[in-house]
Amino acid sequence: MSKISNVFWISVAILLVAVVFGVAAPESFEEVTGNIQAFFSTAFGWYYLILVTIIVLFCIFLIFSPVGTIKLGKPDEKPEYSKASWFAMLFSAGMGIGLVFYGAAEPLSHFLDPARAEGGTPEANREAMRYTFFHWGIHAWGVYAVVALALAYFQFRKGESGLISATLKPILGKKRMEGKLGTVIDVMAVLSTVIGVATTLGFGAAQINGGLSYLFGIPNNFTVQFIIIIIVTVLFILSAWSGLGKGIKILSNANMFLAVALLILMFVAGPTILILNLFTDSLGGYIQNIVQMSFRIAPFNEEHRAWINAWTIFYWAWWLSWSPFVGIFIARVSKGRTIREFLIGVLLLPSIVSFFWFAVFGTSAIDAQNTGGIDLSQFATEEVLFAVFNEFPLSMILSIVALVLVCTFFITSADSATFVLGMQTTNGSLTPPNTVKLTWGIAQSAIALTLLYSGGLQALQNLLIGAAFPFSIIVILMMLSLYRSLMKEKKELGLYFKPKPRKPVNK
Repeated sequence: MSKISNVFWISVAILLVAVVFGVAAPESFEEVTGNIQAFFSTAFGWYYLILVTIIVLFCIFLIFSPVGTIKLGKPDEKPEYSKASWFAMLFSAGMGIGLVFYGAAEPLSHFLDPARAEGGTPEANREAMRYTFFHWGIHAWGVYAVVALALAYFQFRKGESGLISATLKPILGKKRMEGKLGTVIDVMAVLSTVIGVATTLGFGAAQINGGLSYLFGIPNNFTVQFIIIIIVTVLFILSAWSGLGKGIKILSNANMFLAVALLILMFVAGPTILILNLFTDSLGGYIQNIVQMSFRIAPFNEEHRAWINAWTIFYWAWWLSWSPFVGIFIARVSKGRTIREFLIGVLLLPSIVSFFWFAVFGTSAIDAQNTGGIDLSQFATEEVLFAVFNEFPLSMILSIVALVLVCTFFITSADSATFVLGMQTTNGSLTPPNTVKLTWGIAQSAIALTLLYSGGLQALQNLLIGAAFPFSIIVILMMLSLYRSLMKEKKELGLYFKPKPRKPVNK
């Protein structure tokens, strides 16, 4: 049986204190999380932008490096999952609820309140889609990819445990990483994971409540969200109990089917030609402006800086906070793939699907705002998607499919997280005990409920930005450790670019 580590007990104790504080003094808890968010957004916004850009460049470097041929496993090892199942699982774990929650709401928000352009104009429309692509594109997946790659490489290639601390042995030493410092690092990873996933569960509960409120008049309040989280908690714990190969794989494939079905229905019902045109135009704008957007911090414009803090910095913190969870999960299902195949798959495929998703739902929302005679800004973020559906044919079918999709994404994200947290707190075991997974399932839901109770969606965003900072330092160390180990193996294997032999010249 897998041994429960000190990481488990320390993490549970810290989270229990946070839950008690949030329930006993919700206003103080909201104030504390707000101060944390304001400090890190203001003082370290530049740091988040530079770090995430460096991560993307590092991934691109590895794709074109000779080390790209190195396999995440033994030389003759084959991938455990088909490419379709692999993609479905990494996509469901990596984005999930966020795509449904922000699919229509974010482009619409950027259109009405853009980063720089005048709101409601054609330029604002182009800018809205460009920045949405930027927030959900290769920068997001680069963060996931680099953490997942380090974990998969050291676990399957070097025979280390699946712990975050194990990836740092080349630079910090085996003794430290198997001692107290390693415990501190793994506790930080667990706390970051719980907060990141709890935030997403909070968004999911709010989205389900928003749909039920818009469609059936059910009150949109904490009590209903509490009931939703309790019901879904039971469902995802049952799924996690069944294991990775059964519950999570089946649900991930179901997610992809539902997501594709919803995408096709909206694509057909919405302004199809406009969607295709704006997708093409926005993709070009994203590629042309990616460098400028990556470093934009607006030091002399408080209004623009506030926009960057609320959107870009929030997203970069979200991806960093989610990276230990998504990284461990993606690493677990990527055994047997080469580094190049892994990075291209993780960086490009989900990004392209996300781009088209936002083009379909974002364009439909903006078009409904401009031509439908309805002001969508009057709706809460979690209700926008359902209000958009109401402006098109098949609205009830679209809404019901969306609600089911949020529920299945909710369950998939949460049960994937219980598996990952179980691994992290049982010394990297690939088969953590069900009692440990049960504890983490309850803990995630308790944090989500605490945050919703103390400050709603804003409290979720506040705590996320603060939680991401300490783990971002670990990500830097993981890149350095991975680079050192890969360069060493490159030298041992003689992996160098070999020039093509020159053809003899006939005189």
